[in-house]
Amino acid sequence: MTSFGTVRLIAGREISTRLRSKVFRIATLVIILILVGIAVATKLAGGGPSYQDVGIAPGAAPLTAAIASTASAIHVDVRTHAVREDAGRQQVRDGKLDALLVGAPGSIQVVVKTSLGDDLRSVLQLVAQRAALDRQVTALGGDPARVATAVSAAAVSVTALEPPKKATGEQLAIGILTSVLIYLALVLNGQAVAQGVVEEKTSRVVEILLGAVRPWQLMIGKVLGLGAVGLIQVAAIALAGVAAAVATGVLHLHSLSTAGAIVWLLVWFLLGYAAFSLAFAAVASLVSRQEEVAAATTPVLMLLVVGYVVGVSILPGHPGSPLVAVLSMIPIFAPTLMPVRLALGAAPAWQVAVSLAGVVVVIPLLLWVAARIYRNAVLRSGARVRLRDAWRAS
Repeated sequence: MTSFGTVRLIAGREISTRLRSKVFRIATLVIILILVGIAVATKLAGGGPSYQDVGIAPGAAPLTAAIASTASAIHVDVRTHAVREDAGRQQVRDGKLDALLVGAPGSIQVVVKTSLGDDLRSVLQLVAQRAALDRQVTALGGDPARVATAVSAAAVSVTALEPPKKATGEQLAIGILTSVLIYLALVLNGQAVAQGVVEEKTSRVVEILLGAVRPWQLMIGKVLGLGAVGLIQVAAIALAGVAAAVATGVLHLHSLSTAGAIVWLLVWFLLGYAAFSLAFAAVASLVSRQEEVAAATTPVLMLLVVGYVVGVSILPGHPGSPLVAVLSMIPIFAPTLMPVRLALGAAPAWQVAVSLAGVVVVIPLLLWVAARIYRNAVLRSGARVRLRDAWRAS
């Protein structure tokens, strides 16, 4: 059998074993249910529609156009409804209207159930000031329409030296969720690789396997097999999460934006998994008991934690941070930082290219180092093998 055939056979064994695992299926289902629950909870926490329903009594009807134009100018979604005053008061009491305007245009009176929202208050305050200004202009013999046209035409010319980098709330949410999902996927699948290596070493199965295959073939087959399963898991979770968020109205994404976010998620998971799983396999081969796996993999895990913490704590508030930009181009931090910067629109194309190239170049180097350590340590049982000894062994 060729080397490729051997690796494929080992990978197929890992895939079938992992997919048949109840723990794996239950864990995937639980993560999907958590994402769906978050989407539903976010929708319920939103407290209903974002627009404001305002009833207009007959006496305040002349203000309808002014309310609509003012609300549009300051980006407040207001929907007006012509109602009788008594019916409008009842609708406010029932919660069907957020506010009711009564009285004459010269003296705006607002009826609310408990309190007036800040956005709607700003709209009505501007409408009242405009009405007062119109009365003064008329009293002075001027034309309020001409004055309003002149005021509306006045504008400030702005010249931006650099394009804005402000991210929307949806971009921020996608970036953080992407970072969290990649971090969890890398940790869970990396630990699965480490535990698999130690399990085979503890049960002495590895001795039988290495009688038929080479150490590097066994290691690569295990990494590829578990990586394929991890890719399926991440894709299923990402698609379910996006579908739940869009279905509940939490996210309003263009299809291309959604597809782009998922594609980048999968790309960075694959690259990150290829790099970190090799490191997990190498350090796991140094120990012979499952109880020692956590201690052996802690240094590798800390590299993931650092990138994750920076990605969810510093990056959202400072997307243009030079420090974060530099860290996101370092291969060990790129898988957890660059996806967030891409989601926020804060990563220039050249930085993305540098980051991708760095990880791609590092993976073969890690493969060589990990294969050497794995080959020299996987058959040594008993006390923990020192990294220096595993490296120097022939």
